[in-house]
Amino acid sequence: MSTTNTNLADAARQTVALAREKGANEASATVVRAREVEVQWRDGRLEKVSEATTRGLSLQLYVDGRYSAVSTSDLRPEALERFISDSIAMTRALARDEYRRLPEPELYQGRSQIDLSIEDPRQAKLTADERQRFARELEEAARSADTKGAILSVTTGFGDSHREMYRVSSNGFEGEARGTQFFASADVSAKDSDGRRPEESDYSIARFFEDLTDAATLGRRAGERALGRLGSTKGASAVLPMAVDNRAAGRLVSMLLGPMSGASIQQKRSFLDGKLGQQVGSELLSLTDEPHVKRGLGSRLFDGEGITARPLPLFDGGTLRSYFIDSYYGRKLKARPTTGSASNLAWKLGAKGQLELLADLKEGILVTGFLGGNSNGVTGDFSLGVQGFRVRGGKLAEPIGEMNIAGNQLDLWKRLVAVGNDPYQNSAMRTPTLVFEGVQFAGM
Repeated sequence: MSTTNTNLADAARQTVALAREKGANEASATVVRAREVEVQWRDGRLEKVSEATTRGLSLQLYVDGRYSAVSTSDLRPEALERFISDSIAMTRALARDEYRRLPEPELYQGRSQIDLSIEDPRQAKLTADERQRFARELEEAARSADTKGAILSVTTGFGDSHREMYRVSSNGFEGEARGTQFFASADVSAKDSDGRRPEESDYSIARFFEDLTDAATLGRRAGERALGRLGSTKGASAVLPMAVDNRAAGRLVSMLLGPMSGASIQQKRSFLDGKLGQQVGSELLSLTDEPHVKRGLGSRLFDGEGITARPLPLFDGGTLRSYFIDSYYGRKLKARPTTGSASNLAWKLGAKGQLELLADLKEGILVTGFLGGNSNGVTGDFSLGVQGFRVRGGKLAEPIGEMNIAGNQLDLWKRLVAVGNDPYQNSAMRTPTLVFEGVQFAGM
């Protein structure tokens, strides 16, 4: 089997055919080709330039009731044939699992033909000079925010990638996806009067270059964030309203979505087990998994198994509506599969921006970042370090740090009292500013 002059589709089809020929009852192959370019700029000079084009194959094998998932980057015909033979032999040595097989073909049906607009043709035309200029302008913009000589160091980066894949399963699925992504970041460290060196950063991610935050705005914002940490103090322990910046709110949401996986539910490792149809959050908690967002960072027509992507209601007025269930755990749970993972989140947004929400808050804390901590998916208990700003009279006051919040997620989400109109575009979670009442803050 030659892959030298064939496209990804032919390579995937031929791999599945060879796996069946060598004894697999079922097989699924995904062939990926990706090109990534990255530029890093540090304190006035180019620090690193890297470019890599990679190609790889992942193969799922179902052999006599046994299952394995293997991968290789060596696609030479003789190497691939040996790889498949060895992998099938290894699979035969594994324990049987009656629930392991490809998704039922009906789950492949009804795939949308919508154009997701996730591939920017400009990516192939970007020059080395353009990439370096963007990184250099990021640093210049970050330093322009400093009027007191407090910034010590600035590291910026610009990267872009193009990824294409083709997946074939022996029971009828074929699908392809092609997409681009652009990334820019600025990391800034400053010197405080007491010798501390606070660090802050900002970044932007987009499918299309034109959607990336411009270098002047992004760099200056990173500089201002770092300078805003100067003079940070540890606040007094108190129960206060908490606003969470849209950039940081994804940490809370990830703690909520993790225990919604089929594995967590089936293995009784989730505080949301048995709560479908029950109120687990405030009436303001309404969100849907939406895979068809144009230019969305998580947009897709099918998931990692080939299951057709469809909008999936997760919470409606605080009521839990769905879990993330793949075909394997669907069989174990005797439940219809939904999807194994989230794509993009679509929130029911409020009418106010962050400044208006802080004005309504009057007294409290705006959390701009979470530092360490943990969340127990079984009990819902969490403890997180936080940093941000005290809110006094509805306006930002002194920066705070070295503080901690703790509680239980089932209680926290019922304390959600406001949702902003400002979804964060640099994440597939697209979280808006969130406001919670009565949160326990403790100085560490």
